[in-house]
Amino acid sequence: MAIKKWGSALVCFTLVIMLAACGGGNGDNNGSAPASENASATVPPATESASQAAEEEELVPEPGAKLVVWEAPEQLEYMKEIGAAFEAEYGVPVTVEQVAGGDQGSRLSTDGPSKTAADILTLPHDQIGLAVKAGLLLPNDVFEEETRNANVETAITASSQNGVLYGYPKSVETYAMFYNKDLFPEAPKTWDEIIAFADTFNDTKQKKYTIMWEFVGYYSYPFIASYGGYMFGDNNTNAKDIGLNKGDTVQGFEFLRSLKKILPMNAGDISYDVKTQLFKEGKLALNIDGPWSVAAFKDSVNFGVAPLPKFPNGKDSISFSGVKSYYVNSYTAYPVAARLFAHFASSKENQLKNFELTGAIPANKEAGEDPKIKDDPYVSGFFQQFANSHPMSSVPGTDLAWEALKATFVSLWDDPSLDIKTSLDQMVKNIEDGLAAR
Repeated sequence: MAIKKWGSALVCFTLVIMLAACGGGNGDNNGSAPASENASATVPPATESASQAAEEEELVPEPGAKLVVWEAPEQLEYMKEIGAAFEAEYGVPVTVEQVAGGDQGSRLSTDGPSKTAADILTLPHDQIGLAVKAGLLLPNDVFEEETRNANVETAITASSQNGVLYGYPKSVETYAMFYNKDLFPEAPKTWDEIIAFADTFNDTKQKKYTIMWEFVGYYSYPFIASYGGYMFGDNNTNAKDIGLNKGDTVQGFEFLRSLKKILPMNAGDISYDVKTQLFKEGKLALNIDGPWSVAAFKDSVNFGVAPLPKFPNGKDSISFSGVKSYYVNSYTAYPVAARLFAHFASSKENQLKNFELTGAIPANKEAGEDPKIKDDPYVSGFFQQFANSHPMSSVPGTDLAWEALKATFVSLWDDPSLDIKTSLDQMVKNIEDGLAAR
């Protein structure tokens, strides 16, 4: 769907310059139809949409508009600054509500139709397939051309479904290895080095461990991908081809199980909070984590960021990578103001501010060339790992794969009596059955 020439009473465009806007008042959204329905009556063919309208009109928030934004706890303070800046420029009050990043997609699916969801939220790109299928997101139509030109291609592709751009890219990310420089002056490059270090460092009574990562599919994926497996075929776009039990994935899980001698904990006891606290205290030497956690360690640990270690088969560790973007709830009562906010929050300047405050790596091409990014001591480690990453899938069914992967990793780690091949085949069957039932 593309957007049209907006009605002059509501909207006017300038795609290059943000204009100060009118606002104020106390509008509400009671009884209003989904924004997508409101918009559909005026949607013209794509070919005459934004570019024509941009020449004629300026985008202005709805009178009385007020916005709610969902933001994850680690980026809450940053988003409050963005909300205040948006209100100062457009006169639209912004309320920032804390909702964990992993919960925003599921909350939107229930709260969106009941019109209690935020107007703007952040989703990792693997969650947009279901949201688009359910009609929960408005396309990024008004600012489409500007967004495509400003951001890296992978971010645009990941924020789209079936060729339609929905997202306003916020950051790109993958995980890497945080290493305590007081314990590891140079980052280990192989698992053999890590295992050898564990023999001298681990002390379970003192809660000292060599390495930790969360036991979910996102972080454990290298044990599959580096052994020839994959989530979905055709670069994660073909849900009919599930590759989680293909290649040498049994060997990958055998190696995973062998690591329990250096990480003698059940999977459920290894949480983000546990490993974060241990790393801060110097009791965890290596922490597999993402750029969103850099800020949490800057004042407490002498650390560096390096690519994940090579596997015994000589392969590089292949991680998952993702793109986070802002999305506009299709049920928002203020679709114009919400679009303006998503565009405002995803600007080059605000992506750089996000990096400065939280460590999020910008998707904006010009921001990526900024000295703040290029000279940062931590970003290079993520970039090196990014080169050995697979973008997460966004096709419907990805949620089923995440659930099945986590359950399988946890079961095989906690219960050494389970047969790996049987468990992997059952995992794939469960995903196939789930897809067939939809």
